[in-house]
Amino acid sequence: MAYIITQPCIGVKDASCVDVCPVDCIHSAEDDEQYYIDPDICIDCEACVPVCPVEAIFYEEDVPEEWRDFTQKNRDYFAAKTDEERRAFRTRTERH
Repeated sequence: MAYIITQPCIGVKDASCVDVCPVDCIHSAEDDEQYYIDPDICIDCEACVPVCPVEAIFYEEDVPEEWRDFTQKNRDYFAAKTDEERRAFRTRTERH
């Protein structure tokens, strides 16, 4: 399981969640409308949840019904990335 970023993030993209994530699993490209959590890296620490100013982050099993499609949207975002792109996310983390 992992945490999922849902609809309230769209158009806001506040990076507070990115700043507190201990494993750097929250990513977004500049032209993406929201942030996404990599389910293969997320350690379910919940550090991102209390800092989200729009309360857009939920544990996967707790995503409200009206936003359930964001679970698949989140998975698809990372599935569409090449291994090289995903490694680049991790390499940036290692440099910090």
